[in-house]
Amino acid sequence: MRKTLHSALLAALMVTSVVALPVAHAADHGHADKAPASAKGFNLPPFPADAHVRQSTVVDGKTLSYNVTVGTLPVRNEKGDVIAQVMYTAYTVPGKHRPVTFALNGGPGASSVYLNMGAIGPKKVNFGVEGDAPSDPATLHDNPNTWLDFTDLVFIDPVGTGFSRAEESQKQAVKDFYSTDADIHYLSRIIYDWLVKNGRLESRKYLVGESYGGFRGPRITEYLQTQLGVAMNGVTLISPYLDPSAWSNKHVSPIPWMTTLPSIAAAHLEREGKLTDAAMQKIIDYTRGPYATALMEGRSNPAAQKAMIAHVTQITGLDPTFVRRSGGRLDTQAYLREVYRDQGKLGSRYDSNVTSWDPFPDAPQQESGDPILNGIIAPTTTAMVNFITKTVGWKYTGRYNALSYKVNRLWHQDDDAEKGSVSQLREAVANDPKMRVTIAHGWDDLSCPFMVSVLAVDQMPAMGDPTRVQVKEYPGGHMFYARKDSGHTLREDVKAMYAKH
Repeated sequence: MRKTLHSALLAALMVTSVVALPVAHAADHGHADKAPASAKGFNLPPFPADAHVRQSTVVDGKTLSYNVTVGTLPVRNEKGDVIAQVMYTAYTVPGKHRPVTFALNGGPGASSVYLNMGAIGPKKVNFGVEGDAPSDPATLHDNPNTWLDFTDLVFIDPVGTGFSRAEESQKQAVKDFYSTDADIHYLSRIIYDWLVKNGRLESRKYLVGESYGGFRGPRITEYLQTQLGVAMNGVTLISPYLDPSAWSNKHVSPIPWMTTLPSIAAAHLEREGKLTDAAMQKIIDYTRGPYATALMEGRSNPAAQKAMIAHVTQITGLDPTFVRRSGGRLDTQAYLREVYRDQGKLGSRYDSNVTSWDPFPDAPQQESGDPILNGIIAPTTTAMVNFITKTVGWKYTGRYNALSYKVNRLWHQDDDAEKGSVSQLREAVANDPKMRVTIAHGWDDLSCPFMVSVLAVDQMPAMGDPTRVQVKEYPGGHMFYARKDSGHTLREDVKAMYAKH
């Protein structure tokens, strides 16, 4: 697993079936809330009681009234001690038989604010699109692409993100929360406990995860099915970090380069005003065919190499010398500097058509942060903290971590982390013949390229109905939903999936 936020593939930004009982799990309601000895002396201010407010939004020309709850659920160790508090934001519409959707972002180290106030929540703040600036007013407005009209929404902030916090030493918190299995165990239990607390076990249930949240999604779904007795009706994976092994063995395997070339070509088509489904299908077909073959043949077929380099130059619009010296294998960070070098700018790995000035253009390698990551912290933090503390009235003075580099730095691998979550996706779909999965990607995303999911799903058995697992692509990058039209199409695609149940 990659260790930085840039390479660990945050969300919104910005790892085998589990049979053991979780190391850390949420509340058993028979216990009293007692803090562990390791938390004594930390002098952490107590979290306030759950807070509520009534709001409304306009969706498809109709006013939708809903309740907002900002609250917490405790996480306990095997002794019953509270070792963490997990904050959630829930949007519910009064009425019977409403489905409920649980939402998680990624990182690891990202709060759920990006899905909440960028993609599917009832209110939205602008971020992540070319021209947006950190100092722009962080003003919330109605989100026309919210999912709230067809499902209740519960956004979960993992420990160390948002206001959620561990109540034990950092060393113990790393063990209990900052690894693959522990993360899946306690987050699954949080979902279970929210359902029990709110009397919603009989509701239709869905899960949405973005980026590393898309890595979490299949694992949480399979764990809930087989260990906690909660079955998801459907799962949406947005820009998922689904199969990290796809990027391995770059010196021999063509797959790492096959995953990124289509996204680079898509960005060029968009700059030319020529991005269409038909144009991208030609790119995908070329990538699967002549490109992959030429990479595998290598120097044994000089004519194919020459033709491949010429075609890659054509579909990417890059300098022929750069493509030739790269051997047609386009390194992501090298490309992001090269494509805008004459302008003195950098492209973002989350959407290479979102740029910022390069403060160190003469350095041999990029020395500054990513244009999108550096630009989204201020608006999302301001909007979320104001919403929680002022609008909803959940008064807390601690730091809100929209994106925690500390959590990401402390994250450590489990033995199967590099295997990704494709196996759990297959198992969860096999376990439930009625469950459906939508995997959604932006064409321009180089942090979690859409081609990884295309290749992974094409290798899955059909398991009765091949349409139960679908990959959808949209204009934009990692946070393609930040674009109004792409967010609308995503909403309609997901709404159609929910309507099948």
